[in-house]
Amino acid sequence: MLLFVVSFAALCTAAARPPLSYLENHFAADNESEEVRSAAIKRLLEVFGMEDPPAIHRHKQPPQYMLDLYNTVADVDGVTKDPYLLEGNTVRSFFDKLRSEQVEFRFNLSTVSRTEKILTAELHLFKLQPLAPLTFNRHHFCQVSVYQLLDTSKNNKTQDKKLLSSRLIPVHSTGWEVFTITQAVRSWMIDEGSNMGLHVVVRTLGGSQMDGKLIRFASGRNHHQSKQPMLVLFTDDGRRRSTSLESIDPNDTTATSSLPQASMSGPSSRSTRSLDYSEEEGVSLPCQRLPLYVDFEEIGWSGWIVSPRGYNAYHCKGSCRFPLGQNMRPTNHATVQSIINALKLIKGIEKPCCVPDKLFSINLLYFDDAENVVLKQYNDMVAGSCGCH
Repeated sequence: MLLFVVSFAALCTAAARPPLSYLENHFAADNESEEVRSAAIKRLLEVFGMEDPPAIHRHKQPPQYMLDLYNTVADVDGVTKDPYLLEGNTVRSFFDKLRSEQVEFRFNLSTVSRTEKILTAELHLFKLQPLAPLTFNRHHFCQVSVYQLLDTSKNNKTQDKKLLSSRLIPVHSTGWEVFTITQAVRSWMIDEGSNMGLHVVVRTLGGSQMDGKLIRFASGRNHHQSKQPMLVLFTDDGRRRSTSLESIDPNDTTATSSLPQASMSGPSSRSTRSLDYSEEEGVSLPCQRLPLYVDFEEIGWSGWIVSPRGYNAYHCKGSCRFPLGQNMRPTNHATVQSIINALKLIKGIEKPCCVPDKLFSINLLYFDDAENVVLKQYNDMVAGSCGCH
């Protein structure tokens, strides 16, 4: 609808100008079209909470954990299965930047806004098979502790590390182990310079240092990316909100400006009224939900978005003619307005409008500029149903 309005205004302006040659008209139309596209893309980026599209990372593979998490919270079109499955509305994964052979790790969190609320932070470590044979090994469990390294040069600190998480794990096991490190990440967000990294210590149940051949974790230096140490951060950027569609006045242009033109039908407008009729049959169509597919590849975003490739936003179109049946899902206000309009009791009262009365969120899995993989949930992106309001 935005494209139609801008193009119509441009044509009215062009009619008042002196005649141009065909070539000049062609270039002017191209420039105006490019301006409209640029403005539309910029506005769409704002909807997704970005200023510019991230860089393209065509050959990068997202962590399996992030793919599994996306498939847990979203359906094949990216629509949220259950709004309470995800803690907060943003999940980020960070790979270790030290890439050390030692059990020390550091993560660059500069892409996280200071305004975001830190909910949970997890250190994911992949435990490898022991190198030493377990046949004669008397140890079946070990104590794995994760410490936050401290900057002893600040505030005359005497301790060089702080315990964050500690638990028992089987010596013979292999696979991912997860440790909570929320306290450390919150302190790093307050003072970025205090991020000295993390240190992992493995001990026997008696407290002595464990043989490195028995307990090994994959490092960023010598192991495949699928097993590299990873920090997973759950946050909320404050954009999560509950929309009360019943409170929207359908005749308020500020409230309906983002809705399809078909939702603003009225007897005083011939152009908008014609949108409520079938072009083939010439009959009035009732308020209904129709497809509106958003293709990220056509927009030029497929290079940095992992999933989905696009989604069906749907749109509402049709007439809210008197009398309004329950299948039109009318509000009491819409029913009264429909009666006033039908009886022509008050001049200038329009018919109710066909608008979304239920909205769903979608999830986007994508690479940011720092090559971190982000899972973000966006509210009010899909029209779940339509009604006369």
